[in-house]
Amino acid sequence: MSLPTLPTEEVSHNDSGTADEKTQMERGSGSSELISNSMDNDGPMFVSSITKDEPIVTRKELWSYYLYYNGDNGVGPLGFSMTLFQSLAFSAGYDPARGPGSSCNADGSSGNCVLPWAGGTKSVSSIVLIANGICFAIMTMIFTTIGSAADYGTFGRWLLFVVTVICWASQYAEMSLTTPSSWPLAMALYMIGFISYGATLVFYAAIFPRLARNTSHTRTLLAKCDSGEITKEEYEVEESMEKNRISNISTAHSNIGYIATLCLNLTILLPLASNPKANNYTLVLVNSYWVITGIWWFIFQEPRPGPPLPKGERYITIGWKQLWAASKQYKQLPYTFIYLFAFFLLADGLNTTGTLVSICQNDKFSFSFLQNTYLGLAQAITSTMSTLGFWYFQRYFKVSTKKMFVVTNVVTIFIPFWGMLGIWTGKIGFHNAWEFWAYNVVFGLFQAPYYAFAQTMMAELTPPGFDNMFFGLFGLSNRASSMIGPNVIQAIIDKSGSNWMGFPFLFALCFAASLVIWFFIDVEKGRKDAIAWADGIRKKSDLVSSSFDVAHE
Repeated sequence: MSLPTLPTEEVSHNDSGTADEKTQMERGSGSSELISNSMDNDGPMFVSSITKDEPIVTRKELWSYYLYYNGDNGVGPLGFSMTLFQSLAFSAGYDPARGPGSSCNADGSSGNCVLPWAGGTKSVSSIVLIANGICFAIMTMIFTTIGSAADYGTFGRWLLFVVTVICWASQYAEMSLTTPSSWPLAMALYMIGFISYGATLVFYAAIFPRLARNTSHTRTLLAKCDSGEITKEEYEVEESMEKNRISNISTAHSNIGYIATLCLNLTILLPLASNPKANNYTLVLVNSYWVITGIWWFIFQEPRPGPPLPKGERYITIGWKQLWAASKQYKQLPYTFIYLFAFFLLADGLNTTGTLVSICQNDKFSFSFLQNTYLGLAQAITSTMSTLGFWYFQRYFKVSTKKMFVVTNVVTIFIPFWGMLGIWTGKIGFHNAWEFWAYNVVFGLFQAPYYAFAQTMMAELTPPGFDNMFFGLFGLSNRASSMIGPNVIQAIIDKSGSNWMGFPFLFALCFAASLVIWFFIDVEKGRKDAIAWADGIRKKSDLVSSSFDVAHE
């Protein structure tokens, strides 16, 4: 048995039936047909991870969920680890205009810095981008191989725990990085930390739709919907608000943790400014903060195991089979897959833009952890304010998730556009210190809510009970897509010798993706498609189970 599902529209037998109702029934029956075709030995059956009487979310559980993200704020694996890696690589490199043995930051240097690479040389900026591209390629393998397997049993619970511990271990290991010659090890540890950090974000985000379905507020509304006290449409609006509430509050906690971590860093960076290991001590402190705040989720998480792994299947292969089967559902879930495609491009553009701006910022401020801490504080404070402000505005005026997301998209496009201006002038376009302050403030005001609304959009378009499967695809779009951007940009930089030549490509990528999201995605219809699809799967699954039980009585 499964939880009571929202009533689906039935097709009227007279001419007054609407086209939308017919479409929903066709998509529901398409799901049933798919499950019939998947009952043979050629592939796994789609199984919903929603079970009857799932525990209601407790206060301790919800707060431990928020606290995990409070520590998983990216300051270490995404920020300082990259700065340390780039700093060591820059110190080990040489000015190509002066030859091996020269310093990249000596007076009169050309501004370029290269390292030996694959029998030749490559700029430090390109090496950083290559490392990112490799990270995203490995993330692709992770999300496609074991992403949807997390819907089965307790595998998802242990998966998040394992990738979290790997990330913690890589951060502590960076204590050993103290000399320029250790830049290859710095690159390896940065990549391990970045990959595992990206995995924690995806598998953490996949949890929140299930939490939103099982809060006492949502369960009460569901009971009212089933009894006819409220309409399906009223329930969907309120469930959407509940998803936005949890998503926005968790994002706000990430930003609060960002502020707390950066403030704690000052207790090391200021008094130990002349200590050569100050940056390493800072990384240990940042990581310890995450350990202290993150461990509680694994203690207070309520058990909500998925169904057992189908007989004859393996965790290492079922993900590929299910993702392939899921990808063939584009006709039943058109808006879900249009969003995944558009977000694939948008995330690639935004993630690579962030990396490129960080490279320019590190160059401008000579890889200073202290200066990056101050800039990070500016971003973190505005991020917290904007996330809560956007949420209160949305809740008060009942604004749809898509409209809120569109507002953030405008700034996503504007950032690479501003960088592109730096090709033709040195007055603006990320050439001056004040621009990096402005960038961090603007990013905090508009791109922090971007992350919250992006994952809420995905939750709206995800069939209930198939969260890890579709969030695995979302993770593929959000993180793994960016194996394209860094590789294209590093080739452009290598050929042109200028970091700024990468911005036009990123501007075009973000602009094209935003147009698709703005004009080709209908979230309301997409949500109905997702519910109808999941409902058809569950009904057929229950029918198959009942037939099996009768046959064996």
